[in-house]
Order: sequence, then C-alpha cells, then structure tokens
Amino acid sequence: MSRITFAIKRALKMDWKRMWQTAGMLEKKSGKSRMWLLSDMLKCAVKYNAGYMDYKIAAMYKLNDAQRRTVITRGISNSIVRRMNDKAYWHSFDDKAEFNTLFADQVGRNWIKADASLTIDALKAFLEDLPSVLFKPLEGSSGVGIVKFEKKDWQNDLPAFLEKLHGMGEGLLEELLIQHPTMAAMCPTSVNTVRIATLIGDKQEGIVYAFLRIGNGKVMDNVDQGGMAARVDLASGKLLTVAADKAGNVYEKHPMTGTPIIGFTIPYFEEAKAMCLEAMHKVPQVRFVAWDVAITADGPRFIEGNSFPSHAVPQFAAHYPDGIGILPEFRKFIDI
Repeated sequence: MSRITFAIKRALKMDWKRMWQTAGMLEKKSGKSRMWLLSDMLKCAVKYNAGYMDYKIAAMYKLNDAQRRTVITRGISNSIVRRMNDKAYWHSFDDKAEFNTLFADQVGRNWIKADASLTIDALKAFLEDLPSVLFKPLEGSSGVGIVKFEKKDWQNDLPAFLEKLHGMGEGLLEELLIQHPTMAAMCPTSVNTVRIATLIGDKQEGIVYAFLRIGNGKVMDNVDQGGMAARVDLASGKLLTVAADKAGNVYEKHPMTGTPIIGFTIPYFEEAKAMCLEAMHKVPQVRFVAWDVAITADGPRFIEGNSFPSHAVPQFAAHYPDGIGILPEFRKFIDI
C-alpha cells in the first residue's frame, strides 16, 4: 500500500472531532495556531503515515523533516508487521491459551481456561491454594477486560463466582505472579513488565528495543490503562530516560513511590533477553514480536507475546530528547 493510499484510507476513517480537539490541546502546549497544527498533521499523514495520535505522542510539531523521518508512526509500524509476520500464524500469540501452552516453560505459572466448559470441580481444584487470580479475555490487547480477583470473591460462594466468570465470556484464569521486590519497589500495584521487541530481519536478528512499562496505581502497567514507560539500555538493563505516559506527562520519579526512574536497574535482564532471543524462533513465520516479560524473584516469566506490537511506547517524545526516534534501530535489521 502506498503512503498516499494509506493516508486517504486513514482520512476516511479519521475521527475529525478528536483531531480538532488534539490540535486545540497542542495549540496551548506548543504556542502554534490550531490551523497550522491541523495543516501540519495532514502533511505528516501524507509524508510519514502519521495519525494525529502519532503527531501528539511524538511531539512532531517540534521536529524538522529529518527528525520526523526517524519516528515509527502507525503506518510504518503496520507495514513492518505486514512484511514480517504471516497473519496465518498470529493465532499462536493472539489466543492466550495457545500462547501459554506453546511457551509453557517461559510462562511458568498455573492457569485454566475459563469458558462455558469450566466446571465447578475444576475451578475449585484450580483455586484451592491461590490467594488471588487474574481473569484475561482469551483475545484482546491494551489490558482491556483484565480483572483481578481475590480469595474473598469466591470463597463463600463458588457457584456464584463460576456464574460470574461464565458471564464474562471466554478467557483465562491465571495464577498471579509475584514480581521481584526491586520491581515492586517501583510500583507495587501492578506487575511492571519489560517489553522486549525481537526481530528476525533480512540484515540481522536480535533485540530492537526494550522499555520498562510501569503502573501508576492500577492493576495494569499498560500505557492505555494510565501506565508509563521508560527506555531500557540493552547492554546494562538500566533505565536510560525519564518515564512518560500517553497523555504526555513526564516523570523523573514514580509519583506513588518516589523511586527514581533514570538509572533504575532491572533484575535478571540478561536472562530476560536470552529468553526472548530463544523464543523468537519458536514461530519463525512471526518475525517481529514484542514480548511482555515479568521479573520474579526466580527470574523472568512471559506475560504474553504481541504479534502486532503497539507502536505508541517506542515513539514517546520524552525518550528521544535529540528528536531522533527509533527507526534507525529498525534499519539495522531491515530496510524501511
């Protein structure tokens, strides 16, 4: 699909009201007029396959053309996925039960499918020694539909709990991971995961980037659920940048715990990298995967793998103070 064709299709589907509102918000932030911003958004849509959220998150109004060419916009990200990942094999990642089965050694926790076939006896046996569990929709992204349940939610009326699960649609119940104390010190309300993107490219294969996703009071660390992210140095496992969220807020310290962001070191990072590098060959037809890795006291564990990785986190403006985005890292692996 050409850039112009993509831009036309995007224009037809565009939420023009949200785009107008975004331009209004950026007018106050940038000092540029709303009409200039709207015109520049459209220019970026045609030249760089950028949607208005790309424009906002990457602060493209601040960037010159050379810098803009280094941003991984939605259109560019989509084209990478289409080239690298055979859609016939996405199910290995999109279906959480299939993923947990395929990567059982790296998942390393108990789980059970919660669908219409789940019986009260099976549920009772699964929950017997667990203080809490997570329900996850069988398919989905951005943390939508994930619910945490405590023992009090089922211990007095297991049939009612089963009925509630049946009403939530097909999903999984998973044993809740206990994260490493160092990770909990950053934010204890969520399991703070490392997103590690691997790519089997035409030039080379390996890890393209890593970011620590950090919760901010909710059960989820996902940026679509109010979480934040900071870039990880691949050599040391230390955070290189301030944290940023999707609203454009920047954090030098975690607002809940006061933990400094820059310089924070992720435990078992070498082991996490090795786990992802091994796993990327499990389904070689899916060559670009973003792995969400939890760090426990016993080492890294997979939460999930994403066959259609979000492009939002790798383009937050706060992670690139010189205005040079992450596309140069991708170009070491493939031609873009």
